[in-house]
Amino acid sequence: MRMWRSPLGLRVAVALCLLACSTACGRSDRPPPPSVTTVSAPAVAPTRASAPRIVILGDSLTAGLGLPAGAAYPSLLQQRVDASGLSYEVVNAGVSGDTSAGGLSRLDWALQGDVRVLVVALGGNDALRGLPPDQLQKNLAQIIERAQAGGATVVLAGMESPTNWGRDYNVSFHRVYTTLADTYHLPLVPFLLQGVAGSEVLNQADGIHPTTEGARIVADNVWAVLKPVLERQRRNGRTGS
Repeated sequence: MRMWRSPLGLRVAVALCLLACSTACGRSDRPPPPSVTTVSAPAVAPTRASAPRIVILGDSLTAGLGLPAGAAYPSLLQQRVDASGLSYEVVNAGVSGDTSAGGLSRLDWALQGDVRVLVVALGGNDALRGLPPDQLQKNLAQIIERAQAGGATVVLAGMESPTNWGRDYNVSFHRVYTTLADTYHLPLVPFLLQGVAGSEVLNQADGIHPTTEGARIVADNVWAVLKPVLERQRRNGRTGS
């Protein structure tokens, strides 16, 4: 199992603690900064009203915190969808600071419209705060069940916990994603940040959020699993292409 290890050592550990504090504390009495996506509108505005949707339900990694407009990985996935001749609108439903509980609370909003695929990319903030893995599993299971009940195919993006919580926590956290994928027969992105986590070059100064190049790698990780799902839907006549 690949753990979230960083060569930045203490600097990254401090950044993780700062991020956990900033997302856990004081959110109710301060408005989000301009770069943070809120639930009032998707980060990628709908432009294809007649196209079926791929919704990416996530946190700041999905919202593209610190990146130029259009550089977040959902925007890059839209480019790949278009280049493949597939007719979908990719909707960025990333909200900075969101935990799995936050994602569950706004699921009805995320599933509005003709959602054919829901990519669930949550858990990073649960890990940073050291929230119980069993609660993460319950929240994600509810998201999956509700999305599937609405007819959407769910793709699950795995996350790993930072190693400062200890081996038992790391193992339990990792198993949440593999267990859910097995239970609900989901396509699984093993680790959303594979090839990016721990790289000083591919992450911003906080050691957590990908740079523009890092976001391209994240998009590649998701696309490797998402593309076969979309092609299968096309073969089954579920798209407009």
